[in-house]
Parts: sequence; structure tokens; C-alpha cells
Amino acid sequence: MTELQVEQKVLARNDALAMANRQMFRDAGVRRAINLISSPGTGKTTLLVATLTRLAGRIRVGVIEGDVQTENDAVRVAATGVPVEAVVTGGACHLDAAMVRRAFAALRQRHPDPLDLLVIENVGNLVCPASYDLGEDDKVALVSVTEGEDKPVKYPALFHAASVVVVTKADLLPHLEFDLDLLVRNARSVNPRLRVFVVSARTGQGMDEWVRFLEDGEGC
Repeated sequence: MTELQVEQKVLARNDALAMANRQMFRDAGVRRAINLISSPGTGKTTLLVATLTRLAGRIRVGVIEGDVQTENDAVRVAATGVPVEAVVTGGACHLDAAMVRRAFAALRQRHPDPLDLLVIENVGNLVCPASYDLGEDDKVALVSVTEGEDKPVKYPALFHAASVVVVTKADLLPHLEFDLDLLVRNARSVNPRLRVFVVSARTGQGMDEWVRFLEDGEGC
């Protein structure tokens, strides 16, 4: 019982700060903020780099890059020329609203121009990040075709909280026994309102539709 009460207090504080973050983003001119969440190895950073490359010259994007120990992914993102702020959690399995608030302030100090899109790449984990509101407009759940079709029903909290699912590594489908339709059914059994994008960062499959969604909110 005590552990539950502590968790409730932590989440309540986080939710209050997340609301403040939303206002901070709006005051800074950010039109939209998204929170990318997946298990390790799903291809979040690869998708992000491919996405940023396509968005170059079209909209203004900034990135907050979360990781447990290194800044390796932030370095990959910075190579695209997009402003990025790294958050090394030092062992924590998720970002929280306070971390994002500090990172955004640092990002703004170095790059004060308004952003059309703020992308937060969370720590690789399907459990903890689902409970933490960061002030984003959309939680985006990523799942690769090398994972099981049952991910949404095994980790329902994330898929219930998400508004978008991106299925990655679609170029591998011909080589796998993976039922894409079953994955989508499982995801929408948890959350019927989910938008689903099937993409390959390597071949470009589905990337135009995904990028168009980020630009103007359109999608399936």
C-alpha cells in the first residue's frame, strides 16, 4: 500500500509538471511535440534520422534524445543538422517531465528559434515510459516486425496511452513469419483510435505518409 501511495504522488507531481511543459512548449512556439517509445532495437533512432532527413527544409524540428548511459544516439541525430539535447538518465528506465523541462530549456538557450515539431526519443522500454506524461501531444509506440504480434496485448498500457503506432523494419516482412494484420488487430483491440503507419527507414517504404502526418497531422 505504501509503495502505491508513493507512486501516485510521484506521478501526480510529474503530471503537474507535464502540464506546465505543454504551456512552455506553446509559449516557445512549438506547434507539436511527440514522444517516441519502443523496446530497445526497434529502430527508433534509425527511423528518427531518416525522418529528419526528409523533413529538412520543410519544417523546423528539435530533438530531445534520452538514453540510459551514452550520447551515441544524440550524436547520430546531430549529424542531420537538427538541434538536439541529450538526456542521460544514469540508469532510469524512462524520461520524466522534469528531465524534459531542463533539456528543452537548454535546447532553447542554444537554438532560440521557434520549432514546428519537437521530437522526444524516450529510453528503450515498453513499460515505464507509458506512465509518464512529458507534455507531448502524441505518444508514438514503435514496434518492429522482428518482434511479436502480441506486443500490444502484452504491454497494453503503452498502446492504450499512444495515439499512433509505427511498425518498423517493414522491408524484412518477406523474410519473416510475421502477421502484420494480427499486430494491427491486437493494437486496435487495446485502442481502436490508433493511427498505424508501416515503414522501412532503409527502403523508404511508408515514409512519405509518416512524414506527411508529422507535417500536418494527416494519416491513416
